[in-house]
Amino acid sequence: MSESENGTRPARAALDVLLTDAAVGNPAMRAARQPLFAARAVAKVAARPDRLARRGAGFAAELGRIARGSSEVAPRRADRRFADPAWEKNWFFRRLLQSYLAAGAAASQVVEDARLDWQTETAARFVVENAHDLLAPTNFPWSNPAVLKETLDQGGANLVVGLRRAGRDAMARRLPAMVDTSRFEVGGNLATTKGSVVLRTEVFELLQYTPVTDTVHEVPLVVVPPTINKYYVLDLAPGRSMVEHLVGEGHQVFMVSWRNPGQEQGHFDFDTYASAILEARDAVAKITKQAKVNLMAACSGGLLTAGLLGHLARDGALHDQVNSLTLLVCALDNARAGTVSALARREVAAVAVAESARRGYVEGKALNNVFAWLRPNDLVWGYVVNNYLMGKAPPAFDILYWNQDAVRLAAGLHHDFVRIALDNTLVEAEATEVLGTPIDLGEVDLDVYAVAGINDHIVPWENAYRGARVFGGTTRFVLSTSGHIQALINPPGPKSKSSYRVSEELPEDHEQYLHDIPTVSGSWWPDHVGWLSARAGERKPAPKRLGGAGFKPTAAAPGSYVHAA
Repeated sequence: MSESENGTRPARAALDVLLTDAAVGNPAMRAARQPLFAARAVAKVAARPDRLARRGAGFAAELGRIARGSSEVAPRRADRRFADPAWEKNWFFRRLLQSYLAAGAAASQVVEDARLDWQTETAARFVVENAHDLLAPTNFPWSNPAVLKETLDQGGANLVVGLRRAGRDAMARRLPAMVDTSRFEVGGNLATTKGSVVLRTEVFELLQYTPVTDTVHEVPLVVVPPTINKYYVLDLAPGRSMVEHLVGEGHQVFMVSWRNPGQEQGHFDFDTYASAILEARDAVAKITKQAKVNLMAACSGGLLTAGLLGHLARDGALHDQVNSLTLLVCALDNARAGTVSALARREVAAVAVAESARRGYVEGKALNNVFAWLRPNDLVWGYVVNNYLMGKAPPAFDILYWNQDAVRLAAGLHHDFVRIALDNTLVEAEATEVLGTPIDLGEVDLDVYAVAGINDHIVPWENAYRGARVFGGTTRFVLSTSGHIQALINPPGPKSKSSYRVSEELPEDHEQYLHDIPTVSGSWWPDHVGWLSARAGERKPAPKRLGGAGFKPTAAAPGSYVHAA
């Protein structure tokens, strides 16, 4: 029997599995199953039955207004789930939508009334909001007007195609595909900035990019990417590549490309990566014949770089080796660091660390799934609707391709990251040792350029802001209107819709910064180029060849480590 004949029943069951989250491990569902969390939340709600009754009465009253057609409940303008005109013009769909929104508002108010501690309230909201998102009428073929229309137009073919996809994804225990991977190739239409590998070690490859200007700045820039994603988020498609932009502005750019660790590299820990960054710095200094370098570090790469700088500061070598630091979407201060922090209870963390130690690594796709469930409407349910209900192929989008091209996290580094996050030791003086040295980031008195995204669901901007204030030098803080990755992929141009806030006056209260600092239209990239250029020395003739001083080019960029699965 063909797939089309026998695939419908298991595929339909698979879609059911995906919709109830039995296949992919939604952290909201795992949080809800934690007995202590559930008991604390339920006890707090039950302790005030008067408030619960009041919310119930308010919900019932709102349902009455909805039934009469007098309710003013409406979705947020930015909520793309309800863009179809039927949600506003059709009496049935309008009432269905308003009932759904009213139920979500009532559930949120119940959580607010419980007066929970921060961690329990954040986790409770995460569970409630995930459950509410799951039950959205857009997620079911019989209550989504766009799906109903598509089904009529296609004679049901869209559901047949979608159910097959759902079946394959469920059997493979994976989330619906976010991107058409056939449209991208690393080194083909991604990571295309010309350069060479000038150093390869067990931990990383060092890429040097080819100058495109007649003169370059004397002080080179060494870029340290995240450790749980591949480096080319900073060298995406042409016209959207930060590396390309910096090279075009006359900077000598070097990129660290991390090895994708396997079981044999399970011992790689914080010190391993800090040593690797120092080794890359030393190599760049020799190649360019410059004693000092500028550093740029993103996300988890920023934690490692900050730790190394703390070590150099304590050893008295900081100002001999490093001139400035650019820090991108990095949370050095993990106090109340959003939903991830709220869910990271010690007993759960202990189990996760033990499991990674047994395997030697944390699977990158598992980390991606966790991050996806932090924004389920955008990163899960939108693709359930597109791929399974509408029967359409996922889009071709370079950021989403990069996002699914995950790498593993070595067990040693996972252990150290968890320990630092749980106790928030990186911002506490001498609470963390790096390369045998107790560090104090307050001793890192460099000029710092820190970037955060106001809509970042992974690194809350408040945490990035507090972390940027711990350094002992002058910090220029940029708050982009974008999210975690869009804050980085922010090229200037006439079509740019970006904006940002920027200031070197950083009050203790982050809300005061938000209130006081005006918004600037456009990309922050030109502002950063100006800041970096002022700290990159004089211009000199561009080198005629790459490498040097014992560092011979061995392969063209993007190198080999970026291709390792």
